[in-house]
Amino acid sequence: MNQILNRKARHDYEILETYEAGIALLGSEVKSIKTGNANLKDSYADIDNGELWLYNFHVSPYKFASEKFNHVPLRPKKLLLHKREIAKLIGKTKEKGYTLIPLKVYTKNGLIKIELALAKGKKLYDKRQSLKERELNLEKERAFKDF
Repeated sequence: MNQILNRKARHDYEILETYEAGIALLGSEVKSIKTGNANLKDSYADIDNGELWLYNFHVSPYKFASEKFNHVPLRPKKLLLHKREIAKLIGKTKEKGYTLIPLKVYTKNGLIKIELALAKGKKLYDKRQSLKERELNLEKERAFKDF
């Protein structure tokens, strides 16, 4: 399985910390994700009653499963983290401007994992600044490559 990436996340947010979490999935969701039929665009995580949930993570229905055993594409998915990590995240997300966003979904030892980031939204001028920095770094690399 290839990784499923959230490409806009690093552009729209400043990443502060990352966490690796498990996901509670149905069988047809697992098969669909392993074939790469999922989308992290516009998805986010939130804490509800001491549990971590992932919202707007679109997992396409598995085409080989029957209607009876297939899943709803946008159903909320429970994320699995240790209690101390969730407690830490509760404190951080209560601060103004911090949010939890998924960066990528991948398999590790046969299990599906998600890389979750504690992030702060960027303003428009911050996005421009990061583009300038990236262009400067590319120019430096090209200059050193020529020598």
